[in-house]
Amino acid sequence: MRKTSPLLLSSLAAALALAAAPAMAQSKGDWTIGAGVHQVAPKSNNGSLAGGTLKVDVDNDIKPTITGEYFIADNLGIELLAALPFKHDINIAGLGNVGSTKHLPPVVSLQYHFNSKGKVSPFLGAGINYTTFFSEKTGGALAGSTLKMEDSWGLAAHAGLDFAINDKGSLRVDVRWMDIDSKVKLDGEKIGTVNIDPLAYGVSYVFKF
Repeated sequence: MRKTSPLLLSSLAAALALAAAPAMAQSKGDWTIGAGVHQVAPKSNNGSLAGGTLKVDVDNDIKPTITGEYFIADNLGIELLAALPFKHDINIAGLGNVGSTKHLPPVVSLQYHFNSKGKVSPFLGAGINYTTFFSEKTGGALAGSTLKMEDSWGLAAHAGLDFAINDKGSLRVDVRWMDIDSKVKLDGEKIGTVNIDPLAYGVSYVFKF
């Protein structure tokens, strides 16, 4: 089950308090860099393995993130998301924790910023996500087995609000959805697909230069 970090709620409250700050407009040729933190929260039903006999649950994780965006036109930018590796525990109904994996989910998005000359600027984006899994470990009922999760390509969506702090910086609260489905092998045998499809909630400081 997805759990939203209290950090996001408190940051949103702080951002609302900054609404009277000068605007941070975005024009063609501008660059922005954002540094923050995001929680990756997989959907509540992550599918079943071994012919539907093993119901899978993938836990949440929080890590620092960084974004870079180049504006190819006024208000229209191409953004790259990067992060430190997220780590997720893997649980199976009736068996408990059976392992863990790390992943990196870089995303490239095309996004449009509305009201970019205003103090509060919403934006929407869509793009492509590539997720690579590594450092898989097993434990509990699967201790001693070899777990492998294959990399994933999928669509991604992005929405958020920028609250201007000054003409160069803003506080951002945002949410992303990523289509992440990984084929799973146990001791070299295919046992099914895990449907992660997370939401990523976050807050960051965005600087224009």
